[in-house]
Amino acid sequence: MQIQFLLLFPLLGVSFAVPIDRATPAKQAEPAPELGDTGLYYERYLQEVISVLETDNHFREKLQTANAEDIKSGKLSQELDLVSHHVRTRLDELKRQEVSRLRMLLKAKLDATMGDAAQIDHVALLKQFEHLDPQNQHTFEARDLELLIQTATKDLENYDAAKHDEFKRYEMMKEHERREYLKSLDEDKRKMEEAHFEEMKKKHGDHPKVNVPGSKDQLKEVWEETDGLDPSDFNPKTFFKLHDTNGDGVLDEQELEALFTKELEKVYDPKNEEDDMMEMEEERLRMREHVMKNVDINHDRLVTLEEFLKSTESKDFNDPDGWQTLEETQVYTEEELRRFEQELAAQEAAINQRADELRKEHDALQQRQIELDAQKKEYQQAVIQMEQKKSQQAEGVAAQGVGANGELKFQAQVSEAAAEHDKPKESAQGSDGHPAPPGGAHPDDKGPEPLQQNQQ
Repeated sequence: MQIQFLLLFPLLGVSFAVPIDRATPAKQAEPAPELGDTGLYYERYLQEVISVLETDNHFREKLQTANAEDIKSGKLSQELDLVSHHVRTRLDELKRQEVSRLRMLLKAKLDATMGDAAQIDHVALLKQFEHLDPQNQHTFEARDLELLIQTATKDLENYDAAKHDEFKRYEMMKEHERREYLKSLDEDKRKMEEAHFEEMKKKHGDHPKVNVPGSKDQLKEVWEETDGLDPSDFNPKTFFKLHDTNGDGVLDEQELEALFTKELEKVYDPKNEEDDMMEMEEERLRMREHVMKNVDINHDRLVTLEEFLKSTESKDFNDPDGWQTLEETQVYTEEELRRFEQELAAQEAAINQRADELRKEHDALQQRQIELDAQKKEYQQAVIQMEQKKSQQAEGVAAQGVGANGELKFQAQVSEAAAEHDKPKESAQGSDGHPAPPGGAHPDDKGPEPLQQNQQ
């Protein structure tokens, strides 16, 4: 488990301290603790390699006897050649998976910037990743373990510094927003708000004395109030074993932070308006760093019994100067706040410029949409007019073959022969235009002669 402690303890520092259970559980094999989120881009690869290595008995034994310097320097990686075959096979597989993942990341990045036609030199690009050997992309060798340990150690050593910087920016942003809010108020409201701010600040600072973390007074208070033991019976060796909760012979950062809970509760209460829980976590980090600086002699992020007992002989343990809480320290200077506000102003100007560009693009798109809608409407009207014209033409053609009462009208095709046939009938009507009687005889015609003679 030592390699886990060495590489991943900085993460445990950000965890909330947990109450200590005084019950003595039955001894049993404990599973390896889940590793914290390192924030490293190769975190999963790191965790899987550690888990596989710890399944090998030989390597585990070497870990138990190795010191922090051997691990950090990569000397321990020489033992990789002696691990079992199935462990090496699994490590080879893990490396191939990691190389494949990195290749996909590189391709996605290049595609986004250069397009699909970009030529990729994977070997050259993989050199930017320091946690593995890019020259050998198929097998996990001693060099890979050495690079992984060295890179993770270097990255995690910057963890606390990054957390401090993040907290400083948080505090400067909080003060910047407070000042900007005051500018928006009239004189009377501004005075009221400033008075309230000073009242909350004073109320937060009104708390019991905070003992120096890791001092005799601080540990005796834990001994008495948390452990429920007589302070006159305080014994450093017993105290160490009592708070080595996992029984591995060292106090890790999580076990140390559990000792700071009582001190933090003196200053911070989540129910109080004046207490900021982000500040409490920064205070926890400061306490942890103070103890490690004064107790952790070999800087392996672990406190052994020997280191702990040696620290109890120092002046800082028996007669410390006192602990300055966060509100008593200057997290940032006015100059740093001024530069921070200039940075914010520049970022705001860039955002506003981009917003204006997007607004103009939006307006142009809206105008284009209006033009397209107008064109669409014109096309629709033209189609409607065309359909109406076709319909009117069809109705006109149909009307020529329909009578007044809707009956169909048939127009005969008169031939020239039929026209000639009708001419005699026209002459038979008489020269004066009078029509012939129903009998067909003209009024001037004489009747039959024989009938007239018989009547005489």
